[in-house]
Amino acid sequence: MGIIEITLIAVGLSMDAFAVSITLGLSVKKLKIIEYIIPGIYFGLFQAIMPFFGYHAGTLFADRIINFDHWIAFVLLGFIGAKMIKDSFSKDEIENKEKPFNLFKMLLLAIATSIDALAIGVTFAFFQINIYLAIIIIGFTTFFISIGGVKIGNLFGFKFKSKAEFFGGFILILLGIKILAEHLFFS
Repeated sequence: MGIIEITLIAVGLSMDAFAVSITLGLSVKKLKIIEYIIPGIYFGLFQAIMPFFGYHAGTLFADRIINFDHWIAFVLLGFIGAKMIKDSFSKDEIENKEKPFNLFKMLLLAIATSIDALAIGVTFAFFQINIYLAIIIIGFTTFFISIGGVKIGNLFGFKFKSKAEFFGGFILILLGIKILAEHLFFS
């Protein structure tokens, strides 16, 4: 497996982070530069760390997590999505709401969007991929795609704040259902 294949895997892995980044961009009227970068750092870092752990843990750890990784992602994305939908009905301004880029929320989102990367790491071990090259490609690809997602979400979100937050929460719930359905019915 070469650089092109690893890059394509990286783009595929980053699509969940991209979707979540769009919802983060939707939730703030005017973003600071750091708020564009925070999702990229969290998602890029977790997308890079998970394959590393998967690679080194090998099949022993994969056998334990593969049976319920989809449930973890489903619950985390569902919880955060439901909270966003609930917040979309609130009359409070965004300044009075929970900050969209707080540490706890970003950690949950980063874990939820990177669980599949753990299994990819196990796969890399089977194919004897250069794991350090792979995690650099995956991390940077996700970093830049996440920043783009925040920008796209923010361009559309400030005009339609409550509808956008509702839609963003709905997307997260659908993403959780998609992950669950793929593992339950298509694997």
